[in-house]
Order: sequence, then C-alpha cells, then structure tokens
Amino acid sequence: MTEQTVPEPIKFNFSYKFFWGVAALGTSLISGIYGGLLTIFYQDYLGLSASWIGIAATIYALWNAFNDPLFGYITDNTRSKRGRRIPYMRFTAPFLALTFILVWFAPPQAGQQALFWWMLVTMLLYDTCYTIIGLVYSALLPEVTESDAQRNGLQISSSLFAMLGTLLGFLIPDFVRPKTGESSFVPLYIAMIIVAVVSMTLILITTFKVKERREFAIVDKPVPLLDAIKYTFTSKSFLFLVAENFMAILMSSLILGSIYYLADYVLQWPAMQLLAFLFIPLIIGIPLTSFFRKWLGVVGAQQFLLVIAGLGLIAVAFVPKTLIPACIALAGLGLAGPQTLSNVLFAQVADEDELRSGSRREGAFFGVNALITKPAQSIAIWVTPFILERTNFVTRASNLGEIFLDQSLEAIMGIKIFSGVIPGVACLLGALLLVWYPLRGERLKEVQREVLILHKEKKQKFDEQF
Repeated sequence: MTEQTVPEPIKFNFSYKFFWGVAALGTSLISGIYGGLLTIFYQDYLGLSASWIGIAATIYALWNAFNDPLFGYITDNTRSKRGRRIPYMRFTAPFLALTFILVWFAPPQAGQQALFWWMLVTMLLYDTCYTIIGLVYSALLPEVTESDAQRNGLQISSSLFAMLGTLLGFLIPDFVRPKTGESSFVPLYIAMIIVAVVSMTLILITTFKVKERREFAIVDKPVPLLDAIKYTFTSKSFLFLVAENFMAILMSSLILGSIYYLADYVLQWPAMQLLAFLFIPLIIGIPLTSFFRKWLGVVGAQQFLLVIAGLGLIAVAFVPKTLIPACIALAGLGLAGPQTLSNVLFAQVADEDELRSGSRREGAFFGVNALITKPAQSIAIWVTPFILERTNFVTRASNLGEIFLDQSLEAIMGIKIFSGVIPGVACLLGALLLVWYPLRGERLKEVQREVLILHKEKKQKFDEQF
C-alpha cells in the first residue's frame, strides 16, 4: 500500500480527555491511601510484626502472579455486545469500594494472627477488584487511538487526575489518622467510607462517557492461550519495557510508602509540607512530558526523567537534612515519566504485537506486566518494616501509642535507604534497561503506519457486518 492510503489517527477534544481522566482520580485516591497508609497502619498503629507483614506481602505477590494475566486474557477474549473492557470496569467498581473499606476495619486489639488474617484476606479481595479496573482502564488507552501524541494527551489527563487523587490519598489519612495522645480510629473509618463511595462514583462516570472501538471485539479472533503466551514472551520490546517498569514501580512504591517516615522521623515536618515538594514538581512535570517526547521521543524522554529521579533519590542519604526536600523535588519531576509515558510505551508494544498476532491484546500485556511488576509492590511493603526492624526503629505501638522522635542514627539511615537509595538505584537501572528497547526511530514509524492501515481494514469489515 502507498503512503496515501494511510488514514489519520483518531483525535479527541478536551471534554473526552477530561472524562477519560476522571476514573484515574477515583482509582488513585484509593490506591494512594492504600500505598501510603497500609504499612504504617498495620505495623506502627496496630503493632503487627514485620514477619507477619512479610508473609502477607509474599502471599499477596503470589496471588497477583495469577490474577493479572488471567483477567488480561479474559478481557482480551471477551466478545460481548456491551464491549470487552467497559463492563468489567463498571460492575467491579462497587466491589472495589467495599473491599477497600474492609482493609481499615481490622480489630485494633486483636492478636498477631487475627491481624495477619484480616490484613491478608482484605488485601487479596481489594487487589483483585483493583486489578480488574486498573487493567481494563490501562488496556483502553492503546485501543482508542494509534497516535503517540493523542495517547500522551489522554495519559496527561489521566496522570494529572491521578496526581490529584494520590495527593488527596496522602492528605486525607494525615488529617484523620490518630495523632499523639489519640486512640480512636472512628474519624479514619468515616473517611475511608466516604473515599470509597466517591472513588466508585468517579470510576462509573468514566464508564458512561468513554466508548470502546467495537471492531476489535467483533472482527478480531480470540488468540488461543498457548499462542498468546508465545506472542507475549517473544516480544523483545515488551520484555525490556516490563523490566524497566518493574524498577519504576519499585521506586514509586517505596517513595509512597516512606513519605510519612521521612516526614515524621527524619525531617520532623508535617507530612503535607514534604508532599508539596514531591507533588508540585510532579504535577508540573506531567504536561512537560509532551515537550520531552517531542524532543527525545517517548523512550528517550522516559530515560531522561528516570535519571533525574534516580540521582535526586540517591542524594537523600548523603546531603544535609535541609537539602532533602530539594532531592524529593527532583524525584517528583522525574516521576512524571513513569506516571505518563509508561502506558504510551505499552501502547507501542501492543501495536507491534497486533501486526504479529492479528488481534489487539492490550489486556495480555498489561496482565503479564503486572505478573512481573506487582511483586515490586510486595517487595516495597516488605523492605520497609524489614529495614526498620534491623535498624532498631522504635514504633508507636511499642512506645505506648506515642510517636518516638529520638530515633537512633542507625534507624534514621535505614529510613533514608528505603526512601532514597534503593528507589534511586532502581530508577537508574530502569533507564539503562531501555537502551535495548527497539521501538524507536524508523522502526516505530513503520509499525505505526502498518497499524493504521490494519485498523482501517478492520473498521471496513465491521461496517460490512453491521
């Protein structure tokens, strides 16, 4: 086919981008609270030991190894008149709200085993619901348009809303978690119920405003399981991207899970002040990814921002305390890359795969990505209490419910290691891995041209049937 036969990618107006991002506000509000509060709630407030938390995190990782690729494969091969993505997102939202609420209703005076089982069961239920919604939402992006610029625009909207949700996810617990001298969890319980209902509503709004491209559900033929596995694990582009994404998720999970420790014990600042140093550069950086993409390409922009974040985080352990907020600000700017560009890169991988398999298989790629990268979240959950115990950190639970600010130098350095050095090294390794990512330059342009032509053919076949 000649160059003139190549159609234009689908474009979107502001309204579409706005409603696209609303779901990210709902999911990130829930996940921000979950990621930032879970460990400190169960270890510092309820007194659950690091060993029990580590066991729960390990089982949690094993469950994720099963459910993400399973749901990815199911959604890819769903052939419903209502669509193959939106129905899962819409009907799972109420269960996400319910299971999120249950996470925080652990009996405060229960023993270690009872707390462990409550944490484990509610984590697994919550994550199953979050997996379905998050996977479907991510898989929609590569389907709706073939343009990196349009995908970047939608992802900027999603990421800005996600940052607002994540920021609120830190601020809300800081207002309602028990302070020094307080023992009641009632304000926390009420806040978690309100958050769950609001988040569910936001997710539902997106499902009624965003439409799927039905030609992929009708014209594409389901890919047999063994073939799907073969196509996924023989994609060089996917393998190097998912390795980089593992490092990025480890980095972000450690940062989110350590902010309260860094603020409470190292800087002895209100958490909101430190959050401002993280989130203001991040919010500024998200729309700037469009500039970096035009300048360096998608993969080059991702590498550049990962290096910035990595250098800033590693410096946390070595600079004077007064400069730590500046290091966190650099990390915030660098975080804009993983927040905004990762899904654009996965969209490129799905385009390349469609030319090989003949079908859109975003669900499989995002599912296997979670199989490989969600253990990074479990590692982050485990690393924090492990380092704290090894450095003789004094918890509130062991100090009659009072915060212990006179921590040893060893404990302070432990906090700097899991909040700075480890995530910083992960960023630099991620940037290095992308050196071998092949979808750039002429190879990327060729894939994008061929995909546009293929989609035109599929649309014609769909129109002939309906």
